[in-house]
Amino acid sequence: MNKPVLDVKDVPSFGQLVTLSLQHLFAMFGATILVPYLVGLSPAMALISSGLGTIAFLIVTKWQVPAYLGSSFAFITPIIAAKAAGGPGAAMIGSFLAGLVYGIVALAIKKAGYRWIMNLLPPIVVGPVIIVIGLGLANVAVNMAMNGPDGKYSLTHFSVAIVTLAATIVFSILSRGMFSLVPVLMGIIVGYVYALAIGVVDLSGVAKAKWLEMPDFLLPFVHYDVRVTLDIVLLMVPVAIVTLSEHIGHQLVLSKVVGRDYIKEPGLHRSIFGDGLATMISALIGGPPKTTYGENIGVLAITRVYSVYVLAGAAVLAIAFGFFGKVTAIISSIPTPVMGGVSILLFGIIASSGLRMLVDSKIDFGDKRNLVISSVILVIGIGDAVVKVSEQFEVHGMALAAITGIVLNLILPGRPKVSDSVFEQKHDVA
Repeated sequence: MNKPVLDVKDVPSFGQLVTLSLQHLFAMFGATILVPYLVGLSPAMALISSGLGTIAFLIVTKWQVPAYLGSSFAFITPIIAAKAAGGPGAAMIGSFLAGLVYGIVALAIKKAGYRWIMNLLPPIVVGPVIIVIGLGLANVAVNMAMNGPDGKYSLTHFSVAIVTLAATIVFSILSRGMFSLVPVLMGIIVGYVYALAIGVVDLSGVAKAKWLEMPDFLLPFVHYDVRVTLDIVLLMVPVAIVTLSEHIGHQLVLSKVVGRDYIKEPGLHRSIFGDGLATMISALIGGPPKTTYGENIGVLAITRVYSVYVLAGAAVLAIAFGFFGKVTAIISSIPTPVMGGVSILLFGIIASSGLRMLVDSKIDFGDKRNLVISSVILVIGIGDAVVKVSEQFEVHGMALAAITGIVLNLILPGRPKVSDSVFEQKHDVA
């Protein structure tokens, strides 16, 4: 391991704190605001809830795990479906219940250890499910990129997406230093400037917005009635299986980056509970579900600055940004094809990270067991297969694929054992 510039508990100077915290803020910014943009939630609430969720996570993990929590892409399709079925309140209730599942799993790990969940969610299950998350959203990205406000094909709008995508790729591959850490944000900025130049940006909302403005909180019992239905449970809760596997993967990567075994200390149960608590806090105020961000783990790996105070500083800045009305209005004015162009790359990267997990874990596809599990997960998930017992009971798509993969992994012979040591596991930043 390279010697850290700032270790986990090191306190940076004020100048370092501001600069390094802004770097983490920019790293997560593009992806975190993209999720509410896609599902119709407030970008301001996504920023505020990400900050509050990160602080809650740091507290739960005893200020030992330097991680930032942003909006989860795994919940995009379920949130859209839940909103269509019961409005924004239904999506928030479902998100809260998914966070509650994290708490239950954390309690089980505390009581019985972590090996059972590592056996339940091995790379041969997690990798294909992550691929499903990315490829399942491919149509969303392409439609956003190609179509105008009327929903019809527009070459003008498609050109905005192409410019945005090209800029994001250039910054991702060719840039150095600070710019290499924030390719998504830079791609959005370039695409936005191009969209301004060709006249497809509406800035009327920016002119009307106040500098300081109360964001659109979405509170239970105030803005919606709290009713837990089987539909909401089946739409949202199974996705926790997917995000739990994502969380474990990130903790394994983070352990290697920082040089500490976070699975054992402060413990996987604490980090999972912190993630679930962040999701529940977010749901209570109107933000999307949360997950630890690979983008910020990448920043840690490059800068070798592991100080939790830097992550806390980024969280405070995110909360502050949520109350700047002009910032929220500018985010809302970003044309759909700009986000579509970025999404083409981001959703592809999600799918590719699942593939990379399979490669890094040395999954042998000459083994028929592995071939069967991955094949079934991919087709069920991308094909959006549905198990519909009644009008009130159905499981489909990504959640059904994850459940099917878990069952196949448990019942098919030849299941490999899980290593006791984090540092024997092969993973990379997702």
